[in-house]
Amino acid sequence: MTLRFMSVEDMENYLAPCVQTEEKVKILDAKKLRGDPIDRLAYNAVFHEDQEQRGVTRALIKELAVQSGAVLSSIQGLYDAMGRGDVAGFTVPAVNIRGMTYDVARALFRAGLKNNSTSFIFEIAKSEMGYTKQEPAEYSVVILAAAIKEGYVGPVFVQGDHFQFNMKNFKADPKKEAESIKKLITKAVSAGFYNIDIDSSTLVDMDRPDVPSQQRDNFEQCAEMTKFIRSVEPKGITVSVGGEI
Repeated sequence: MTLRFMSVEDMENYLAPCVQTEEKVKILDAKKLRGDPIDRLAYNAVFHEDQEQRGVTRALIKELAVQSGAVLSSIQGLYDAMGRGDVAGFTVPAVNIRGMTYDVARALFRAGLKNNSTSFIFEIAKSEMGYTKQEPAEYSVVILAAAIKEGYVGPVFVQGDHFQFNMKNFKADPKKEAESIKKLITKAVSAGFYNIDIDSSTLVDMDRPDVPSQQRDNFEQCAEMTKFIRSVEPKGITVSVGGEI
Protein backbone atom coordinates (compact mmCIF):
# COMPACT_ATOMS: atom_id res chain seq x y z
CA MET A 1 0.00 0.00 0.00
CA THR A 2 1.36 3.37 -0.99
CA LEU A 3 1.21 6.14 1.63
CA ARG A 4 0.35 8.78 -0.96
CA PHE A 5 -3.32 9.46 -1.69
CA MET A 6 -4.18 9.74 -5.37
CA SER A 7 -6.85 12.37 -4.72
CA VAL A 8 -9.12 13.85 -2.06
CA GLU A 9 -11.75 11.29 -3.04
CA ASP A 10 -9.20 8.50 -2.61
CA MET A 11 -8.41 9.83 0.87
CA GLU A 12 -12.07 10.06 1.86
CA ASN A 13 -12.78 6.53 0.65
CA TYR A 14 -9.81 5.18 2.57
CA LEU A 15 -10.92 6.95 5.76
CA ALA A 16 -14.58 5.91 5.46
CA PRO A 17 -14.39 3.12 8.08
CA CYS A 18 -13.16 5.53 10.77
CA VAL A 19 -13.96 9.08 9.64
CA GLN A 20 -17.08 10.55 8.07
CA THR A 21 -16.16 13.34 5.65
CA GLU A 22 -19.44 13.99 3.82
CA GLU A 23 -21.18 17.23 4.87
CA LYS A 24 -19.56 17.25 8.31
CA VAL A 25 -16.36 15.64 9.55
CA LYS A 26 -16.97 13.13 12.33
CA ILE A 27 -14.78 10.48 13.91
CA LEU A 28 -16.53 7.12 13.70
CA ASP A 29 -13.80 4.91 15.16
CA ALA A 30 -11.07 6.71 17.14
CA LYS A 31 -9.05 3.56 17.75
CA LYS A 32 -8.95 2.69 14.06
CA LEU A 33 -8.04 6.29 13.18
CA ARG A 34 -4.99 6.06 15.47
CA GLY A 35 -3.69 3.14 13.41
CA ASP A 36 -2.46 3.47 9.82
CA PRO A 37 -4.93 6.23 8.83
CA ILE A 38 -3.38 9.01 10.93
CA ASP A 39 0.09 7.95 9.74
CA ARG A 40 -1.02 8.33 6.13
CA LEU A 41 -2.67 11.67 6.83
CA ALA A 42 0.52 12.99 8.45
CA TYR A 43 2.58 11.79 5.49
CA ASN A 44 0.32 13.47 2.92
CA ALA A 45 0.12 16.69 4.93
CA VAL A 46 3.89 17.03 4.50
CA PHE A 47 5.04 15.15 1.44
CA HIS A 48 2.21 15.17 -1.08
CA GLU A 49 3.36 17.10 -4.14
CA ASP A 50 -0.08 18.61 -4.78
CA GLN A 51 -0.64 21.78 -2.77
CA GLU A 52 -4.42 21.40 -2.72
CA GLN A 53 -4.16 17.85 -1.40
CA ARG A 54 -1.77 18.99 1.32
CA GLY A 55 -4.14 21.79 2.28
CA VAL A 56 -7.22 19.56 2.48
CA THR A 57 -5.29 16.99 4.49
CA ARG A 58 -4.00 19.59 6.93
CA ALA A 59 -7.47 21.05 7.45
CA LEU A 60 -8.82 17.57 8.11
CA ILE A 61 -6.12 16.79 10.68
CA LYS A 62 -6.92 20.04 12.51
CA GLU A 63 -10.60 19.13 12.73
CA LEU A 64 -9.84 15.57 13.81
CA ALA A 65 -7.52 16.88 16.51
CA VAL A 66 -10.22 19.14 17.94
CA GLN A 67 -12.68 16.26 17.96
CA SER A 68 -10.05 14.09 19.64
CA GLY A 69 -9.49 16.71 22.35
CA ALA A 70 -6.04 17.94 21.28
CA VAL A 71 -6.38 21.71 21.02
CA LEU A 72 -3.80 24.28 19.92
CA SER A 73 -3.55 26.68 22.88
CA SER A 74 -1.76 29.61 24.47
CA ILE A 75 0.26 28.88 27.59
CA GLN A 76 -0.39 32.39 28.92
CA GLY A 77 -3.03 31.17 31.40
CA LEU A 78 -0.61 28.68 32.94
CA TYR A 79 2.11 31.31 33.24
CA ASP A 80 -0.35 33.69 34.88
CA ALA A 81 -1.31 30.98 37.37
CA MET A 82 2.37 30.35 38.11
CA GLY A 83 2.89 34.07 38.67
CA ARG A 84 0.03 34.17 41.16
CA GLY A 85 1.39 31.13 42.97
CA ASP A 86 -1.70 29.05 42.16
CA VAL A 87 0.48 26.28 40.67
CA ALA A 88 4.12 25.44 41.34
CA GLY A 89 6.67 22.67 41.55
CA PHE A 90 7.36 22.06 37.88
CA THR A 91 9.00 23.64 34.87
CA VAL A 92 7.81 23.81 31.26
CA PRO A 93 10.34 22.44 28.77
CA ALA A 94 10.35 23.71 25.20
CA VAL A 95 11.56 21.34 22.49
CA ASN A 96 12.76 22.46 19.06
CA ILE A 97 12.09 19.64 16.60
CA ARG A 98 14.28 20.02 13.54
CA GLY A 99 13.67 16.67 11.91
CA MET A 100 11.47 13.55 12.10
CA THR A 101 8.89 15.84 13.68
CA TYR A 102 6.03 13.33 13.69
CA ASP A 103 8.12 10.67 15.43
CA VAL A 104 9.72 13.02 17.94
CA ALA A 105 6.38 14.64 18.82
CA ARG A 106 4.84 11.20 19.31
CA ALA A 107 7.64 10.28 21.71
CA LEU A 108 7.14 13.49 23.68
CA PHE A 109 3.40 12.93 24.00
CA ARG A 110 3.99 9.31 25.10
CA ALA A 111 6.51 10.36 27.74
CA GLY A 112 4.24 13.12 29.00
CA LEU A 113 1.28 10.80 29.35
CA LYS A 114 3.36 8.09 30.99
CA ASN A 115 4.78 10.49 33.59
CA ASN A 116 1.65 12.63 34.00
CA SER A 117 3.69 15.66 33.01
CA THR A 118 2.00 17.18 30.00
CA SER A 119 3.08 20.81 30.32
CA PHE A 120 5.54 21.18 27.46
CA ILE A 121 6.01 23.30 24.37
CA PHE A 122 6.81 22.37 20.79
CA GLU A 123 8.74 25.21 19.22
CA ILE A 124 10.65 26.08 16.10
CA ALA A 125 12.75 29.14 15.35
CA LYS A 126 12.54 31.36 12.31
CA SER A 127 15.98 30.14 11.21
CA GLU A 128 14.99 26.50 11.74
CA MET A 129 11.89 26.91 9.60
CA GLY A 130 14.24 27.87 6.80
CA TYR A 131 16.92 25.22 6.89
CA THR A 132 14.56 22.36 7.88
CA LYS A 133 11.89 23.37 5.34
CA GLN A 134 9.13 23.32 7.99
CA GLU A 135 6.65 26.14 7.53
CA PRO A 136 4.27 26.93 10.42
CA ALA A 137 1.23 25.37 8.72
CA GLU A 138 3.10 22.08 8.33
CA TYR A 139 4.76 22.03 11.76
CA SER A 140 1.62 22.51 13.84
CA VAL A 141 -0.43 20.00 11.86
CA VAL A 142 2.22 17.28 12.17
CA ILE A 143 2.26 17.81 15.94
CA LEU A 144 -1.53 17.54 16.06
CA ALA A 145 -1.32 14.30 14.07
CA ALA A 146 1.16 12.98 16.64
CA ALA A 147 -1.26 13.93 19.44
CA ILE A 148 -4.05 12.00 17.75
CA LYS A 149 -1.77 9.00 17.22
CA GLU A 150 -0.84 8.84 20.91
CA GLY A 151 -4.35 9.50 22.21
CA TYR A 152 -3.33 12.76 23.86
CA VAL A 153 -6.15 14.93 25.19
CA GLY A 154 -5.45 18.47 26.35
CA PRO A 155 -3.86 21.75 25.28
CA VAL A 156 -1.12 21.61 22.66
CA PHE A 157 1.39 24.43 22.97
CA VAL A 158 3.20 25.36 19.76
CA GLN A 159 5.61 28.29 19.85
CA GLY A 160 7.42 30.41 17.31
CA ASP A 161 10.92 30.59 18.75
CA HIS A 162 13.35 33.42 18.03
CA PHE A 163 11.37 35.39 15.45
CA GLN A 164 14.60 37.25 14.94
CA PHE A 165 15.41 40.56 13.31
CA ASN A 166 18.44 40.82 11.03
CA MET A 167 20.57 43.80 12.05
CA LYS A 168 22.00 44.36 8.54
CA ASN A 169 18.56 44.29 6.95
CA PHE A 170 17.13 46.53 9.67
CA LYS A 171 19.81 49.17 9.15
CA ALA A 172 19.21 49.10 5.40
CA ASP A 173 15.40 49.34 5.66
CA PRO A 174 13.82 49.19 9.14
CA LYS A 175 10.24 49.16 7.84
CA LYS A 176 10.88 46.33 5.38
CA GLU A 177 12.55 44.17 8.04
CA ALA A 178 9.70 44.81 10.49
CA GLU A 179 7.17 43.87 7.82
CA SER A 180 8.97 40.57 7.20
CA ILE A 181 8.59 39.68 10.90
CA LYS A 182 4.93 40.69 10.82
CA LYS A 183 4.38 38.47 7.80
CA LEU A 184 5.90 35.52 9.67
CA ILE A 185 3.78 36.29 12.74
CA THR A 186 0.63 36.28 10.62
CA LYS A 187 1.50 32.89 9.14
CA ALA A 188 2.36 31.48 12.54
CA VAL A 189 -0.77 32.67 14.33
CA SER A 190 -2.91 31.41 11.45
CA ALA A 191 -1.26 28.00 11.90
CA GLY A 192 -2.06 27.90 15.63
CA PHE A 193 1.22 29.21 17.02
CA TYR A 194 -0.35 30.88 20.04
CA ASN A 195 3.03 31.39 21.71
CA ILE A 196 5.67 33.59 20.09
CA ASP A 197 9.17 34.66 21.07
CA ILE A 198 10.13 37.99 19.51
CA ASP A 199 13.90 38.27 19.24
CA SER A 200 14.88 41.84 18.47
CA SER A 201 17.96 41.57 20.72
CA THR A 202 20.01 41.42 17.51
CA LEU A 203 19.27 45.15 17.15
CA VAL A 204 21.10 46.08 20.38
CA ASP A 205 23.85 48.57 19.50
CA MET A 206 26.66 48.51 22.06
CA ASP A 207 28.36 51.47 20.37
CA ARG A 208 25.71 53.80 21.76
CA PRO A 209 26.53 55.70 24.97
CA ASP A 210 24.06 54.23 27.50
CA VAL A 211 21.83 51.24 28.11
CA PRO A 212 18.50 52.87 27.10
CA SER A 213 19.91 54.00 23.75
CA GLN A 214 21.68 50.67 23.22
CA GLN A 215 18.42 48.77 23.81
CA ARG A 216 16.05 51.24 22.15
CA ASP A 217 15.62 49.50 18.81
CA ASN A 218 15.22 46.22 20.68
CA PHE A 219 12.42 47.26 23.03
CA GLU A 220 10.66 49.48 20.50
CA GLN A 221 10.48 46.73 17.87
CA CYS A 222 9.50 44.12 20.45
CA ALA A 223 6.68 46.39 21.62
CA GLU A 224 5.59 47.02 18.02
CA MET A 225 5.52 43.28 17.26
CA THR A 226 3.56 42.59 20.46
CA LYS A 227 1.02 45.21 19.42
CA PHE A 228 0.78 43.55 16.02
CA ILE A 229 0.28 40.11 17.58
CA ARG A 230 -2.60 41.48 19.64
CA SER A 231 -4.19 42.73 16.41
CA VAL A 232 -4.08 39.31 14.69
CA GLU A 233 -4.64 36.89 17.59
CA PRO A 234 -7.99 35.05 17.46
CA LYS A 235 -10.84 36.29 19.61
CA GLY A 236 -10.71 34.70 23.04
CA ILE A 237 -7.02 33.79 22.82
CA THR A 238 -4.18 35.79 24.36
CA VAL A 239 -1.01 34.81 22.56
CA SER A 240 1.89 34.34 24.97
CA VAL A 241 4.68 36.70 23.91
CA GLY A 242 8.32 36.60 24.97
CA GLY A 243 11.20 38.96 24.29
CA GLU A 244 14.99 38.95 24.43
CA ILE A 245 17.51 41.31 25.99
